[in-house]
Amino acid sequence: MKHFHRTSVHPDAVLKAADEFFPTIGMRPTGSTPRARSWEGTVGMPDDVVSSLTIKVWMEGGHYTFIEADTTAMGESRLDRNVKKFLVEVHRMADPRFALTGSF
Repeated sequence: MKHFHRTSVHPDAVLKAADEFFPTIGMRPTGSTPRARSWEGTVGMPDDVVSSLTIKVWMEGGHYTFIEADTTAMGESRLDRNVKKFLVEVHRMADPRFALTGSF
């Protein structure tokens, strides 16, 4: 599944936050470039399926950072929910007053 987010947070800060966040959910780093990171691991059930995650960041229009996260997990997986949680944390880096609310 692909996830996208646009933020005013600098790409280096986004990648630093990703390097700190994803190992806490059981993902191990598998690759690193100046504007991308890759991880693999087992998150959720079934516990024998290894999923991978790649996050790429780049400056867009000079003012914004575009974040693209791509997972190999099928459907709405626990990994995908954690990617969304990470993107909320990035949003909070840009606006600490941001409060996530449900829209039902």
